[in-house]
Amino acid sequence: MLLISLTASHSRHEFHASVTKMEYNAKEQVFEISIRIFTDDFEKALSAASNSKVNLNDASGRATDKNDPLIEQYVQAHFRFLTPQKQTKPVKYVGHEVEADANWLYLEMPFAEPFRGGMLKQDVLMEAFDDQVNMVNIKYQAQKKTFVFRKNQPVHNISLE
Repeated sequence: MLLISLTASHSRHEFHASVTKMEYNAKEQVFEISIRIFTDDFEKALSAASNSKVNLNDASGRATDKNDPLIEQYVQAHFRFLTPQKQTKPVKYVGHEVEADANWLYLEMPFAEPFRGGMLKQDVLMEAFDDQVNMVNIKYQAQKKTFVFRKNQPVHNISLE
């Protein structure tokens, strides 16, 4: 009985969440960003956005790059950072990979000036799931902070102080 329920839960999950890690690379002057997202949820959102069935993995379970333009467009619409001077920082999509039932999305955000906070939008999958929760862990030099984004709060004023 337990084996059956574990197998069933592997293909479907009861919660909708993503975890984003933003870590500053001082040498490269860039935030390296990774978003861990459930593959089935992300495929549902991408399918709705493109009005076609999207499969992120090939038959062997490996990530394919054929959907990279669609993923990049989706990420650009759902992940944005605005500086205190109201400047939108460009976010570059680097790629994605598969890990079990999740996909990792990799992004870079150039940041040459000192980080003084700003407004972060992280509403990935919120249009698909009302209970979606997106945790964002930000590390800049020795400072670390976690922010939780929900449908009723998809944008946060980011301050590490």
